[in-house]
Amino acid sequence: MIRLHFTAADLCRITLAPAADALSEAALSARLSLPPGRAREGHGRGAGRPHRPRPAARQWHRSPRGGGGVRAGVLAALVAEDGFVPDFLLQPSAHGFAGGLEAVASTPPERLALDLGIPEASGWNGGLTRPGRWVRELAEGSPAAVRALLDDTRRHFETSVEPLWPRIRRDALTDRALRSEMLLRGGVDALLTTLGTTWRWQAPTLHLPSAATHDVPLCGRGLLLVPSWFAAGPLLMYRPEAATVLVYPMYDGSDGAPVGDDRPEALAALLGRTRAQVLALLRSPATTTALAERASVSLAAASRHAGVLRGAGLIDTVRTGTAVLHSLTPLGHSLLAGNRP
Repeated sequence: MIRLHFTAADLCRITLAPAADALSEAALSARLSLPPGRAREGHGRGAGRPHRPRPAARQWHRSPRGGGGVRAGVLAALVAEDGFVPDFLLQPSAHGFAGGLEAVASTPPERLALDLGIPEASGWNGGLTRPGRWVRELAEGSPAAVRALLDDTRRHFETSVEPLWPRIRRDALTDRALRSEMLLRGGVDALLTTLGTTWRWQAPTLHLPSAATHDVPLCGRGLLLVPSWFAAGPLLMYRPEAATVLVYPMYDGSDGAPVGDDRPEALAALLGRTRAQVLALLRSPATTTALAERASVSLAAASRHAGVLRGAGLIDTVRTGTAVLHSLTPLGHSLLAGNRP
């Protein structure tokens, strides 16, 4: 379990990245394209139990661009361990993919070594457990090794990711609008509660599932949230002098089946299957008791799910005599209809 500890200052300094990070998307897509058995269990921040990629990413993986046709070159050596991506491949402040590559090219050798964990640096973001010869040359700042990384990463991005980039940008904007709406309507609690279905927000701590255990104090510098099209789980980048970066799988309302049936797949990745079902059931307003009967859950569970959805701005609750009546808000209707927020 990774635990992010917020102070009051941190809660006031949660920011949403304006777009997906092109460089880290290249790295994460390279990892997703690795054949079965190639990836190894890592120990970097974010390492943990296997996560299932979002439906759209799985579809990409089955395509010629995302399957056996991918040639990530030396980039694959840096992402083969589950849960670990070197920090220099996360450039959320860079201007596009070209800016990300420029940032990598200008990274000092000592920082490359630190990010790769060569030698292992206690208290940093982890490292590769079995670095090969090329990785060690990269950690030493070898110009040839750096050039190989830049060339292979550029080739991978141009052939496998760039054709998809208009959709990634569009989906990232949708995700940002959704998170902003939740923050506006339900505050920080609603935002952090709905970031991941297996993540748990228990103020003032955000719990992220992981095989490793880390306690990360944000120290008043805040948290930068970066949506990812290819990430299957959380990815954390601790920066001593700036806001900690949390990469999370973005929501895409076009994923999966339409939400018009009893199994709202498209919203399950955002809200969790039961909570998404509860939202769909509220197309017709219901009391808490009726909602519990419709969803086949306990009265307490129905009340709890309704509270989370209300905090996220997806439903309204009004008292009618001795009961309460839950109904969809315009945002709730929009999500169920598959419209962009």
